[in-house]
Amino acid sequence: MSDTNEPLPPVPHFYPEGCYFKTLDDIRGKNVVVMGLGLNGGGEAAVRFLLKYGAKVLVTDMKTAEQLAPTIKSLSEDASLPKENLSYRLGEHRIEDFENADCVIKNPGVKYDGNKYLAAAKAIETDLSLFLNFSKAPVIAVTGSKGKSSTVSAIWYGLKQAGFDAYLGGNITVSPLTFLEKTSGTTPVVLELSSWQLADLRGRKLLKPHIAVITKIIPDHQNFYHSMLAYVADKKLIYADQTKDDFTILDFDDDPAADGGTLIDNWGNIFAKETKAQVLRYSKTKLPKEVYGVWQDKDGKGICRLPPKNMSRYAQTHAKDTEVILKDLVVPGKHMRLNVLNAALVLELMGVAPEQTISILGQWNGIEHRLEFFHEWQNENLTVRFYNDSAATVPEAAAESTQAFGEPVIFLTGGTDKGLDLTPIARTLSNPLAIQPSATYLLAGTATDKLIEDFKAHGIKHSGVYNSLDEMLNKLKEDIKARRGAIGRKVVVFSPGATSFGMFNNEFDRGNQFKQKVKEIFS
Repeated sequence: MSDTNEPLPPVPHFYPEGCYFKTLDDIRGKNVVVMGLGLNGGGEAAVRFLLKYGAKVLVTDMKTAEQLAPTIKSLSEDASLPKENLSYRLGEHRIEDFENADCVIKNPGVKYDGNKYLAAAKAIETDLSLFLNFSKAPVIAVTGSKGKSSTVSAIWYGLKQAGFDAYLGGNITVSPLTFLEKTSGTTPVVLELSSWQLADLRGRKLLKPHIAVITKIIPDHQNFYHSMLAYVADKKLIYADQTKDDFTILDFDDDPAADGGTLIDNWGNIFAKETKAQVLRYSKTKLPKEVYGVWQDKDGKGICRLPPKNMSRYAQTHAKDTEVILKDLVVPGKHMRLNVLNAALVLELMGVAPEQTISILGQWNGIEHRLEFFHEWQNENLTVRFYNDSAATVPEAAAESTQAFGEPVIFLTGGTDKGLDLTPIARTLSNPLAIQPSATYLLAGTATDKLIEDFKAHGIKHSGVYNSLDEMLNKLKEDIKARRGAIGRKVVVFSPGATSFGMFNNEFDRGNQFKQKVKEIFS
């Protein structure tokens, strides 16, 4: 027994099995509190859905009406909504609102542990639990620490191009409630799921994905979780209710730098032992003969090996022992290739022929805020290309962005600390075998303060610490113009490796502001 006074970690909260609303008709006349309206669409989608089916909705949010103006305006200008059933409590929460509600719709960013308002609720649901309860659609679910958004976007793009009536939602900022009525038993739905969204499904037995993908696991959100094990425990919920007729796609490569002090060197092996589904693996190198899945060969091609017996109820019998399912890509970066390779494996399981997959995914342009090319500027004989990688909120992703282009980049990074080890950035920039940035600019924030210490320890130079995008970009323009006679091409990549709360609403707002400022300053 410990003789310290350290508190024990909280016991994970289990929700009742199923959903409070058994049918859509059950929603009519109910008093429902939506906790967290937000600006990313999830809260708004829940409000619209509940009003449509006859609920009396109270929106409560700690943000003010001014801060939530775009979402409130969108709701108020929709003449189809019965706004007499909609009211607001903004800038505060009141316990009586939660006590008197029949049901509370919770924002996934709100912790249940220690929350007196949620503790007072009779029933708690989320937009995802509502969707999963009412939709019959086959689900392809993706979670992980890195590459979730790219993977789900590539899967959805591939399915659409292959002729499926497919839908995309979840953590990618599209609530699945927006397309619930369009789904059926033959419309695949691709869901990106954060650890918080998964935690909100614990115990409900509503998430039963036909295909579950867990991308690379690294320490993340350690300002929210008390340990790496608690973070991963939420990730495991993606396969908790799968069956032997389903598939779990897992990393095969070791994670020695990502154990978070748990002494675990391969999360994929842990997951593979626990899931009831059929296991497939992915790797950057060739898989052993007894392991099925996908890998990259020495030429960068994606190779697939499935068991001799066809496993999927969707796939036809075109599968060989091994076959190429991925070739050239438009999007840069080795890590992006691995994400798209997983998408190719999902298409294989869904019955898309390999040659069709190669053609479709070879044309995929990537997604917004993920190494997104958006602007080109000419300075005499020098062409400068700008890439927005604002969705890189962990240091490993930012470090990889410096290597993604096969040439030295101008690296813009930094932001707000979320309890992560930021040394991967300095380790990459000081590695003599890595491609070194030609210049590094730092955006102010608590994570940047830690980065500066790492940079000093490794002898890495950087250009200032800038308190705004305007300040940083104007200095960058000044420096580029000072290089008279420069010819050829330069790549500028904005990859913060951290959050930027305080300066921006979220990583998407940050990326949008970055793109706008670049186009203004480098016009």
